[in-house]
Amino acid sequence: TSINYGVFSGCTSLTSITIPDSVTSIGNCAFEDCTSLTSITIGIVVTSIVYEAFRDCSSLTSITIPNSVTSIGEYAFYGCTSLTSSTIGNIVTSIGYYALRGCTSLKSLYITDIAKWCEIDFGDFTSNPLYYAHNLYLNNELVTALDIPDSVTRIGKYAFYGCTSLTSITIPDSVTSIGMRVFCDCTSLTSITIPNSVTSIGGGAFRGCSSLSDTYFAGTKEEWNAIEGIAYAYIHIPTTATIHYNYIPE
Repeated sequence: TSINYGVFSGCTSLTSITIPDSVTSIGNCAFEDCTSLTSITIGIVVTSIVYEAFRDCSSLTSITIPNSVTSIGEYAFYGCTSLTSSTIGNIVTSIGYYALRGCTSLKSLYITDIAKWCEIDFGDFTSNPLYYAHNLYLNNELVTALDIPDSVTRIGKYAFYGCTSLTSITIPDSVTSIGMRVFCDCTSLTSITIPNSVTSIGGGAFRGCSSLSDTYFAGTKEEWNAIEGIAYAYIHIPTTATIHYNYIPE
């Protein structure tokens, strides 16, 4: 029912692992430094991927986090330099600090619920697969024009950091806050629509959005300037971008 702390750490002969549905927990560092490991299958009752569980598994090429998992711990996949794709289950609520640091070969992220993704608490920007992967797939479709669902009330920090597949974003009236560096380095983003329900935007939210040319805001200029984070250009909207006030979608 459990795989204990460090039990296969440094086992360089391992090439694949199947964790059965009887297992509910994986201990810290359980498969750390299994440098020949290329594939893992995680049972559907495991609830968390813990601290350094697969750290430095440098031959691992893909990961699928099942819908039973609610958290991915710090350094969980740190240094998995051969990872090219990741699939994240839709009940994950937190991904820890440095969880995917050094996963420089990531090319794609696959998810099934954009609302759940917006609510994930990321430890830092490298805990988001998009920092390296850049391409976001929702139900196997590449996301370019993104409509945030009405069920979302906040977009958490780092949620779309580095997502270069994004070209436009529409945020619904249900959203009141946009997190720190949430769209940082979305270099293909050309337009964003923001409702006047938003009361705060985190620092660096649009840092590096070099193609952003139009921001459509539902409220007045005075309402825009009253949003927490607007002052002193902390959100880093490019100076060349035009802000359209009192915007009403067709």
